[in-house]
Amino acid sequence: MNIEQLSKRLETVVTYIPSGATVADIGSDHAYLPCYAVRKGIADRAIAGEVVKGPFLSAEKQVKDACLQDKIDVRLGNGLEVIAPGEVDCITIAGMGGALIASILEAGKDKLHGVKRLILQPNLSAISIRNWLLENDWELTDEKIVEEDGKIYEILVADRGEPLRPYSEDDMQKERLFGPFLMRERNDAFLKKWEQEKAQWNNILSNMKKAGHSEGLQERKEELMRKIQMVEEVHSK
Repeated sequence: MNIEQLSKRLETVVTYIPSGATVADIGSDHAYLPCYAVRKGIADRAIAGEVVKGPFLSAEKQVKDACLQDKIDVRLGNGLEVIAPGEVDCITIAGMGGALIASILEAGKDKLHGVKRLILQPNLSAISIRNWLLENDWELTDEKIVEEDGKIYEILVADRGEPLRPYSEDDMQKERLFGPFLMRERNDAFLKKWEQEKAQWNNILSNMKKAGHSEGLQERKEELMRKIQMVEEVHSK
């Protein structure tokens, strides 16, 4: 992967950046995504944010080598600390856990003024992001699920709007877990992901049965059984 050729998951993220946007890529690592987006004329300007010194220096070098210092600022800081309110209109956060992404958005809520689009790619627990979007008046407007090198990634896109619009009242619990758009499409990557999750949950359940009884354990068992049942219902549609 380099600034000319992104990975499939990051290329999918980039396709959702609005033309002419000023984008902040949080946890930018080597700044591949902002360099690619600016170089291809998709984004006008970008900020690459990194909390770790090593990747921050790598990102700085990458931007300098690409001669894009006039278009891309590389900044060291935690989460949305690297941007000022109203400075960007699009934020990308890719390659972290969903709970961490949600906590970054929550901690930096005051920095979201003027932001019109969030493009988020969690490595796990996308439900944490869907819940945060619902609670904070962001409308999930699209989702993609892609498989690359044996790993499966979800990409969630949200705009300012009606948080409940993509969800149906009857299936809301399922849709928050699986994703309302992904549930409708049910592509091969989606079916494979949830088969793998189901197998893992069944494995945890069988280990729990050997561990005996306790109140907390019983609640966890029931939660896992509910999730397994939801997977089976989605697969049988």
